[in-house]
Amino acid sequence: MTTGSATTAPKIDLLDAASFADGQPHEQFTWLRENDPVHRHAEPDGPGFWAVTRYEDVRSVGRDPATFSSTPSVQIPDVDDGGSLGDHQMMLMMDPPRHSKYRKLVSPFFVPRSARSLRDRTEALARRIVDDVIERGECDLVEDVAGKMPSYVIADLLGIPLEDGRELYRLTEAVHAAPETVPEGTQLEAGLRMFTYASELQARKRAEPGDDLASHLLAAEVDGHRLDEMDFNLFFMLLIDAGGDTTRQLVGGGVQTLFEHPDERRRLQENLDDRLPLAVEELLRWVSPVVYMRRTATRDTELRGQRIRAGDKVVIYYGAANRDERVFIDPQRFDITRSPNEHIAFGGGGPHFCLGSHLARVEIIALMREILVRMPDIEPAGTVTWLESNFISGPRHLPVRFQPGPVLGDS
Repeated sequence: MTTGSATTAPKIDLLDAASFADGQPHEQFTWLRENDPVHRHAEPDGPGFWAVTRYEDVRSVGRDPATFSSTPSVQIPDVDDGGSLGDHQMMLMMDPPRHSKYRKLVSPFFVPRSARSLRDRTEALARRIVDDVIERGECDLVEDVAGKMPSYVIADLLGIPLEDGRELYRLTEAVHAAPETVPEGTQLEAGLRMFTYASELQARKRAEPGDDLASHLLAAEVDGHRLDEMDFNLFFMLLIDAGGDTTRQLVGGGVQTLFEHPDERRRLQENLDDRLPLAVEELLRWVSPVVYMRRTATRDTELRGQRIRAGDKVVIYYGAANRDERVFIDPQRFDITRSPNEHIAFGGGGPHFCLGSHLARVEIIALMREILVRMPDIEPAGTVTWLESNFISGPRHLPVRFQPGPVLGDS
């Protein structure tokens, strides 16, 4: 079949986890961009949704919260919480102006200046993470390396033990798994365990506040009111979740991408200092760790000739937009020196542009540098398995081997 053919369509199923078993379904995305860029997609247990796949449309929907709301959810399924959240919302599911007020509470910790100030700490963590595996000569790059960095950094920021950050991120993986791929009740149990941890942390930080993000949140006010227990718990869950996704999936997926493109890997390693920043941007475009975000139409509107009614679900696919032929020259080619590279792996701007994008880049560069310098001969040592999720894309396990090296410690 010719990809993008107007006459032969692939099977379009953006809900089935099997479509994402080897990464994102770019054959489907390519056909949709060309032939049906605002596609009406069936939903077995729901009303259906509009799948938006062109770059320009993804950006415009993401930048227009007045027409395309983040409430009630940014994921495709509607979840009935039985009223347990009351009028509480996770910040990710708020719209301005409320969203802006909550975002302002944490933004000082994630602005470029703050991210740069964490560079030394991040580089030390990268060295420690590689130290833990370097003498073995083999490891699971996702579990043993890529997954540790963002978990450690967000744990540091929140003022909790580093290993607690690792365990909490494992719980978010269960929450994001396609429901049919995990035992019944797994996702509910994972969410409850995170809530329990957040409640216990809240009690500790109220009794003994520190110089950390958790204590800062508990002392902050919105419209003259302190965050209550549910507000804090939802904020905590968002920080643990969003604080890990991009770095973990990008580093794991990025190393796998370099395995698949040996010539580009060689170019990168020949001049790592100069080429790594641009290479990271190309890896962000190529991997696109966050697959989609859902919005809900607040009023009747039209998008590329399709009539969208108030209440319709509108789902914007970042991985599809980042391969749009109308924006990127030869988008199906991986090029570590691509410039310009206006990818939207962190969202296409607007109020929900990824708050942690600057910190994620610092983490990714530190860890990729440590891997490529200290494991220059790294190679696959088994089968890569991908997350069973249509929301987050990246390897779950990536067995690798390399020449063992010395532990560097704090030197």
